[in-house]
Amino acid sequence: MTAPASPKTAAGHPESADSGGGLDRGVWAAAMVVVLGAIMSILDVTVVNVAINDLSREFKTPLATIQWVATGYTLALATVIPITGWASARFGTKRLYMISIGLFVAGSMLAGLAWSAESLIAFRVLQGLGGGMIMPAGMTILTHAAGPQRVGQVMSVVGVPMLLGPILGPILGGYLVDDVSWRWIFFINLPIGIVALFLAAKILKRDTPQPAERLDILGLLLLSPGLASLIYGLAKGAELRDFTELEALIPTLAGLALTLAFVFRALTAKNPLIDLRLLKRKSVAAASGTMMLFMAAFMGAMLLMPLYYQTVRGESALSAGLLLAPQGLGAMLTMPVGGKITDKMGPGRVVLTGMVVVVLSTGAYAGLLEADTSYWTLGLALFVMGMGMGMTMMPTMAAAIQTLAHDEVPRASTMLNIIQQVSASIGTAMIAVLLANQLTSKLGESGGAAPEGGKIPDAVRIKIAGPMAEAYQNTFLWATALLLLAFIPAFLLPRRKPATPAADTPMPMH
Repeated sequence: MTAPASPKTAAGHPESADSGGGLDRGVWAAAMVVVLGAIMSILDVTVVNVAINDLSREFKTPLATIQWVATGYTLALATVIPITGWASARFGTKRLYMISIGLFVAGSMLAGLAWSAESLIAFRVLQGLGGGMIMPAGMTILTHAAGPQRVGQVMSVVGVPMLLGPILGPILGGYLVDDVSWRWIFFINLPIGIVALFLAAKILKRDTPQPAERLDILGLLLLSPGLASLIYGLAKGAELRDFTELEALIPTLAGLALTLAFVFRALTAKNPLIDLRLLKRKSVAAASGTMMLFMAAFMGAMLLMPLYYQTVRGESALSAGLLLAPQGLGAMLTMPVGGKITDKMGPGRVVLTGMVVVVLSTGAYAGLLEADTSYWTLGLALFVMGMGMGMTMMPTMAAAIQTLAHDEVPRASTMLNIIQQVSASIGTAMIAVLLANQLTSKLGESGGAAPEGGKIPDAVRIKIAGPMAEAYQNTFLWATALLLLAFIPAFLLPRRKPATPAADTPMPMH
């Protein structure tokens, strides 16, 4: 078993990190385990998205049906994330993390063996039930191991798969679908998951379950269906390009009503499922607001680039994935530096700097994106955008967690993951509709179908490439405007190194 440098670190006692120094062997070992799980769950989403058309042909099923392979997974995530905080206390974070990976691996194996579209969708839901708990449980493990004074560095480690997943996923997915078999987009999770389970059992410190609080059943019955219904409605509205259609409007309003009812419940209940009272703290509220607006705008913007490469430039899914790689390289360059600066100076300055870089690079697309723009120019803008992202997302999460006591971290991690999931869903749905409207405006009623169709005959594409590129430009303008809104809560983030939480308590040694 890998041993940390000190007993306090082994116990996960935050005071072991008060010096704000580098991460020790024990924390790096735990980080390796958590990153393996995160890479597996995040890559899976983008790998599967690339294969949707092939799965439709394989099972002779309409796209509207096979799309549930992706949507069902997302809805399962939204359903299970809210119970992660309670489950961490009830079963112990290490045990919960291993259960989550086990469910995900089992779902992956069954999905690879699927014999019909219906069986594949069901097994993807099983995957989502495990995948939804991997990230919040992993973040809690690392935060406990490193302590609040080094949480910026820890978040930068966890952030790598979160940024690389959308980039490497299409590359890996395109290769497996084209040259191996669609079944391997699921089977590839098996060796990664088995290694992650083995290392988790050997490396992660055993924690004691503390089931002091009963599960908030009413809160669960409000929030989980509420989030699932809200995300379904938004996805359906984006698919129909009209959020006022009853098929999209009814689940969206029902989800919103259930979620608002949960908010009232969480603010009045003694032991709510998600402790929204944490938002009374300025740093948590500012970080949550920043993340909500930033994720909605940024994830929406990231929907545009692969579509642009495929529809305007005629690139394959694999080529589009490769062309997105500069963003990940930029993020890898700045993320470790941003994490260290966050721990030394506080997250406020780091986040604001990163957001300025992201806004400038996103705005550049609104001016540069034409039918024949140099790939070098686009790649440079993506690289700069990645650098900004590396200084934004994880320091924002660190801002929320740095001031929290030990027992508050699982609840905060769960809340932040819900904000991420819902905000990304809202952002991608909103940008998809804006893009469809712009394409319809430039090309007529048939234009809005261009992104869905993916492949456009070259002769047709060359004729409409100019107006299509203009539609993408205009949509990037909207994304840039949305990003600017995130500056409002970001200005409230702490700009000094926070004090160690006074209420912190050490994890017991075993």
